[in-house]
Amino acid sequence: MRTLMRRNSMYPEIPSLFNEFFNGELLENRNFDNLGSDSTLPSVNIRDTENSFEIEVAAPGMTKKDFIVELNNNVLTISTEKENSKEDKNENYTRREFSYHSFLRSFSLPENKVDGSEISAKYKNGILLVSLPKMEEAKLKPVRMIEIA
Repeated sequence: MRTLMRRNSMYPEIPSLFNEFFNGELLENRNFDNLGSDSTLPSVNIRDTENSFEIEVAAPGMTKKDFIVELNNNVLTISTEKENSKEDKNENYTRREFSYHSFLRSFSLPENKVDGSEISAKYKNGILLVSLPKMEEAKLKPVRMIEIA
C-alpha cells in the first residue's frame, strides 16, 4: 500500500508548509460523540496558495447567518445549527414537521504561520470559503543567488 504525500520537489528534505499545516489530526472528533442522526459532516477542500490557506466547506441550503466561524487558541472552528419547521392546519387534522441540522469542524492552525487577525469568510452558492492569510515569514521566498566574494 502506498501513501500519497505532497513533497517539495526542489528541497525534498524540507517538509512543505502545506504538510506542516495539515500534519496529524485536523478534525477534533471529540465534538461529534453525541450528534443526532440528522447531523452530517460537510465535505471540506483545503488549498495552499502563495499568500493564504483556503478552506472550502460544502454546505448547500444554508445562509451566511447560519454559520459561526471563530478562532480560539489557534483552533479555527466552523459550526452551524439550522432548525426547520412546517405546520399545516386543516379542520380535520394538524400536521407539524420539524428538523434540526448541525455540524462542527475544528482545525488546529500551525503557530506563527497564519495571521489570525486577517482571517475572513464568505458564503456563496452553497460554499463557505474561509481565507487564512499567511504571515510574511510563512510565505515561500524566491530563490536568491548569493554572490561569492
